[in-house]
Amino acid sequence: MAGSCLETLPARQVLWVGSASPHGVPQLSLAEGQQVLGRELELLVLDAHEGFDPDLFGAASGALVGGGLLLLLSPPLERWSDFPDPQNARITVAPHAPASLSGRFLARLACLLPAAAGVTVVRQGEAIPATPPRVMERPREPVSEDGRFRSEDQRLAVAAILKTLSGHRRRPLVLTADRGRGKSAAFGLAAAELLLAGKSRILVTAPRRAAVATLFAQARAHLPGATQSAGRLEWEGGVLEFLPPDALLCAGPPADLLLVDEAAGIPLALLERMLQRYARIAFASTVHGYEGTGRGFVLKFHALLDRETPGWQLQELKTPIRWAMGDPLEATVNRLLLLDAEIASAAAVAAIDVGQCRCERLDRDTLAADESTLRQLFGLLVFSHYRTRPFDLRHLLDGPNLEVHVLRQGSVILATALLAREGGIDPAPAPAIFKGERRLQGHLLPQSLVANLGLEEALSQRFGRVMRIAVHPLRQGQGLGSRLLVHLEARARQAGLDWLGSSFGLAPELLDFWQGNGYQPVRIGMRREASSGAHSALLLRPLSEAAAASMALARQRFQEQLAWQLADSHRHLDSALVRRLWCQADSSLRLSAAEWREAQAFAHGHRGYEDSALAIGRLLRMRLGEAGWSSSMEESRLEVLVRRVLQHQTWAEIAHALSLPGRAATQAALREAVAVLL
Repeated sequence: MAGSCLETLPARQVLWVGSASPHGVPQLSLAEGQQVLGRELELLVLDAHEGFDPDLFGAASGALVGGGLLLLLSPPLERWSDFPDPQNARITVAPHAPASLSGRFLARLACLLPAAAGVTVVRQGEAIPATPPRVMERPREPVSEDGRFRSEDQRLAVAAILKTLSGHRRRPLVLTADRGRGKSAAFGLAAAELLLAGKSRILVTAPRRAAVATLFAQARAHLPGATQSAGRLEWEGGVLEFLPPDALLCAGPPADLLLVDEAAGIPLALLERMLQRYARIAFASTVHGYEGTGRGFVLKFHALLDRETPGWQLQELKTPIRWAMGDPLEATVNRLLLLDAEIASAAAVAAIDVGQCRCERLDRDTLAADESTLRQLFGLLVFSHYRTRPFDLRHLLDGPNLEVHVLRQGSVILATALLAREGGIDPAPAPAIFKGERRLQGHLLPQSLVANLGLEEALSQRFGRVMRIAVHPLRQGQGLGSRLLVHLEARARQAGLDWLGSSFGLAPELLDFWQGNGYQPVRIGMRREASSGAHSALLLRPLSEAAAASMALARQRFQEQLAWQLADSHRHLDSALVRRLWCQADSSLRLSAAEWREAQAFAHGHRGYEDSALAIGRLLRMRLGEAGWSSSMEESRLEVLVRRVLQHQTWAEIAHALSLPGRAATQAALREAVAVLL
């Protein structure tokens, strides 16, 4: 069947992903599969014998044009769940072997596929049925004479982007659509038109550079003679340039227009900073699909826009570009990967009495067979976390060390937590892990304690890592997340675990939540993550006596390391985070009479900071962790204090960050802060 299809189509319209393809047929390995993005194919062959990657399946299916054919080569459906899929290695955790993993995800696929619209099952050794007629029409022809616009939605989107640059400042544009509606292409078309009009610099950002391949391809196609290098396109003095979110905000280069693609994959805190820095900006986000977090992002981002830029504009693209409305493949992919999963409705949530809800651990065999609960659960995870993607569904069902916990009443899920069991393994590799010579797959928490704090005993201790915790948006702020953590702790103590912990991108509200539930930081990552712009944090709560002893040592080392890191790698960490992280006083510190005089002399303007710095630093360390030590101090004074005394930022850096007139005003603010400390 595949051979006959391949012979009738031009090579550029055919792609084989997976094992060796027939002679002369363009092929990509599974690892190269993401390169299919931006192509338009009549036939796509995915060989699942090489492994079924849900992310690749979702992305690649969008390359097929209407009336095209997706040929999925799989083991026999009735035995697919027992197939030793190579993708199992990605979620295997020592001491489990890939072959020991459950096949729940593949069993669900095998169950849903035969009943899906437009799907024909052809079994090995059976007669090949006649190729079914193409049940869906091809997409309509371009709507413009020059062929640029593939839909009226796309033409209107480009016009809206151009208006963002020519209209009032600080009225950003937001393009929203399901995948395959031409948002990225619209960005590329608009960028080309702006460069043709003489604009000098268009900046582009996205969670990863591969996400803007279509944007750059469209721009280059409409700029004759343009030259392109990695992440940069030049045309007659104008530049279209990609920068990752963290680099964009760190460098802050000027631009005529900033285009933010796959905005749903970027944390809101970074998007807020972009809004504050750039007056001309357009965002594109996917409502459903692997690119982002869908409706959860839309609701939260729209609230941010209402607050920061109330004149913002919304443009929706509804018409598919490469296929017709109601395409059966799109519906099938959405169902298989839960790309259209939704949280419980507002009406259902409003009827819930929170006091009657109960926490429980879900049986994953039951969950895999309960499509309604699975959709609601995964919808909540997608809604709440900007990095959730289709492969997470496979991990949810098959991860060998994973537990799924929920807080619900009846069939309505209000909150969920995913817990990964870690540690409890042979400590022999600990020295090699400490020296950076070895890493075990999984076991994030114990390996971090070994590698970064030298606690080699951690490998044999038993951990529960809270991978995700999510609460329905209509019930947030009511203590449901904390109730789930209490439930997890009770079960962890019953199971004999030594620790509970979590690792996440640092944000003040997240730190408050975890510290408020008794978890304390023991590690802050050295570098900001490119996509989130945040340092990772590791917080722990000891449950056993052995863990408590290790925790005391871990906290001591953390505070000692943090003192040096704040003057080096963490010099520009958010001062609000610094205050939360450095939350314990040094009870051994005592200021001498001379040091008290030095600090007082600085506070009253009789002495320079450099001559009193040691005394002021010791004074601040005495106060840190004392209840209410900062309650009488203005926020701006607190920031100056933390930035200068703990992070050793220069006067110029502080003045710029806090919009102070200069050095004299910055010093005056610090003197007032020290006076409060005294």
